[in-house]
Amino acid sequence: MSGEAQKGLERTKEIERSIIKKFRKNIWCQFTKAVREYELIQDGDKIAVCISGGKDSMLMAKLFQELKRHGKNNFELVFLTMNPGYNEENWELIRENAGTLGIPLTVFETDIFNIVEDIESSPCYLCARMRRGYLYSHAKELGCNKIALGHHFDDVIETILMGMLYGGQIETMMPKLHSLNFEGMQLIRPMYLIKEEAVRAWCSYNGLRFIQCACRFTEQCADGVGEKTSKRDEMKELIRQLRGMSDVIERNIFNSVKNVNLNKIIGYKKDGQAHHFLDTYE
Repeated sequence: MSGEAQKGLERTKEIERSIIKKFRKNIWCQFTKAVREYELIQDGDKIAVCISGGKDSMLMAKLFQELKRHGKNNFELVFLTMNPGYNEENWELIRENAGTLGIPLTVFETDIFNIVEDIESSPCYLCARMRRGYLYSHAKELGCNKIALGHHFDDVIETILMGMLYGGQIETMMPKLHSLNFEGMQLIRPMYLIKEEAVRAWCSYNGLRFIQCACRFTEQCADGVGEKTSKRDEMKELIRQLRGMSDVIERNIFNSVKNVNLNKIIGYKKDGQAHHFLDTYE
């Protein structure tokens, strides 16, 4: 092994050690807790770990590698990466980071960015739907029964607030879901309990730089051509303000969808069927 290769291997090992040691409480333990509490992995699973190239999905890949190395579950991993039309700079950064982290990518190409480029109404929603469909399809072709996405704790509580403030409903991202369009497939979110600040701290500690969204719409916003209108960005700012008022608010937003008291709500929906408190009121 050359000196350069040896240095690269040592760098990878240092990054891996940081997950188990320095960030054990805020990252590793929260990851294993979610896997255990929500029963995300079973023996015999073949999981497509979906890597967008951002910090969350790259960390998720490393966490799965550590779990495979130290865990008891008999499961397989495929590190599935879709190139929806990244510019060369971003695509090179993704491959460079995968090499640094020791993540063997399984890559496929799509034309999603070109397709949604001229869409004026909800381009991000359409892009996300299309990407999800492609990931399910390719994962199934590879013999996987699950896809893993890198949504974290902040994504969960932002979704709760968006549903309440803009959707007039109480719901959230679930830690796992059965696919409605791909029979036998499930989606899992093993970073469900990990806070974004912990992910950022891990990146900073290891001197890692990852791509952001990297779509053309985002690039236009960053260049001042477009205008930032993301409701999720609004929720991030709102939560930042609430965090300054009390350090329990984030956790209580999360707990609000765990501690639903059906005796104290006006109505709810289950399996598409609406229920009203008057249905059982006497």
